[in-house]
Amino acid sequence: MKKTRPSDLSYQEKMIQGSAWLSVGSIFSRLIGAIYIIPWYAWMGENARAANGLFNMGYTFYALFMMISTAGLPGAIAKQVARYNSLGEYRTSRRLLIKALQVTAILGIIFGGLMFLSAPLLAQLSGGGQALIPVIQSLSIAVIAFPCMSVLRGYFQGQQDMRPSAISQVVEQVIRVVYMLLSVFIIMKVLDGDYLNAVIQSTFAAAVGMIGAYGVLLFYWFKDREHSDLQLNYSLNKVTIDTKKLLLETVRQAIPFILLGGGITFYKLIDQVTFIHTMDANTNYSHKQLVDLYALFSANPDKLTMVVVALGTSLALTSLPMLTELFTQRRRPELAKLVNTNIQLFAFIMLPAITGMILLAYPLNTVFYSADVLGSKILVVACITGLISALFMMLSTTLQGISHSRIAVRYWLAGLLLKVVIQVPLIQLFEVYGPLLATAISLSLTCGLSLWKLRKVVRANYHLAFRRCILILILTVLMLIVALIVRQVSYLVLDPASRGQALITCLLTAGVGGWVYFYLTLKIRLVDKLVGPQGKKWRHLLRIK
Repeated sequence: MKKTRPSDLSYQEKMIQGSAWLSVGSIFSRLIGAIYIIPWYAWMGENARAANGLFNMGYTFYALFMMISTAGLPGAIAKQVARYNSLGEYRTSRRLLIKALQVTAILGIIFGGLMFLSAPLLAQLSGGGQALIPVIQSLSIAVIAFPCMSVLRGYFQGQQDMRPSAISQVVEQVIRVVYMLLSVFIIMKVLDGDYLNAVIQSTFAAAVGMIGAYGVLLFYWFKDREHSDLQLNYSLNKVTIDTKKLLLETVRQAIPFILLGGGITFYKLIDQVTFIHTMDANTNYSHKQLVDLYALFSANPDKLTMVVVALGTSLALTSLPMLTELFTQRRRPELAKLVNTNIQLFAFIMLPAITGMILLAYPLNTVFYSADVLGSKILVVACITGLISALFMMLSTTLQGISHSRIAVRYWLAGLLLKVVIQVPLIQLFEVYGPLLATAISLSLTCGLSLWKLRKVVRANYHLAFRRCILILILTVLMLIVALIVRQVSYLVLDPASRGQALITCLLTAGVGGWVYFYLTLKIRLVDKLVGPQGKKWRHLLRIK
């Protein structure tokens, strides 16, 4: 009997359901990653800044080691599994999974062990002191477990089943946050313990969360085992590949994606290894004060800006397959139009979002951390830096989409080199604002080079994009005026130094300002030009002529 591919009548339904799960999981993860900090920060008491600073220092190294240990394999596995399944080579997909699990298990042990053993050196380099050593070591356990888990997620995605990957991410985040908050509450509030122990348990929560993620992935693996084994019976077995050679080639091609995907992490690493040492040599601050200041410019703003920045970067990720297709087919006019549209959509989302956060910097800082004038001023600068960071991610992803990954890496390296050169002088001049200014200037160089290259390669005419961005800026200013009035009126009856009242101020101001911006963009048909017919439906729904 001739072998045929197993049929799956619910394929389309599964894809729709999987896409919905991935979207919900991504949004949920970012929101809970921002919200948990409110009780966590409050329970840490007077040591909250120092605790958040240590937590963030540890996570910077954690992100770096995770990025290196996976070597870009998870995404590659998803792509290769989907490819061989489409060819009917299901047994090849299974062999690829097994080989990838073996390789990543070894990589996880190597880099997790290296992170654990190098913790004293890393703590010394970053100026975190002895307190940072156990924080880094607690995160090294998660590095051991992470690579294999990522490959399993990639395999399920390659099988066109997004649900296990999405659910495992949600479960991982929920368990991590629950363990983190529970341990901090017990240590700080019940036992009246040391904040350092609370931080160590908070970072160890990453490993605990992964146990839950593994549980979900293994559950789906055994649940779908019968279907997966059935696929093997229908495998054509006409393709013979050297899986070891394929993995090595995959890693080689993945290097630009690894560097650019973790591009911001390297900037944060420079901040971490220079700020405390430079400030210690040029100021009279104590070590604890320096860790507090590090938290103010690095750890604290990240929790607030990451949700907004993710909105901007998602634009490029969504259009990446289309960019690749148009570039491959040499459809230059359509490619140029898409690049221009991406820039306009970026401005359409990011400009009002970032300016709104700047306007509400003080009450936002109160809601998530504490009433702090310095913290709110730093948040303003961090928002501007976040806007440039998001633009960098969008443009570098666009360059990768049109097969210019090496150029994108060179521009990123140029910016990183500039960051290294100006970092220490700017810290000496502007102290806590210095690292943020250095990042903004350096990433601006990378963005400028990327825009120039895109114009040259795709022959994009930026005149229309520039005019639309000016229009968006005008609408943003109008929104800002209304929001400023609402904020000032709310200040007459609400105290922005009170967490509950600051939250009401934020919700009221953001709600009115957002409505004004959305109404204006619908009224002048700007939404129609950017997202198409959907704008007409929204106008009809909201009864806007």
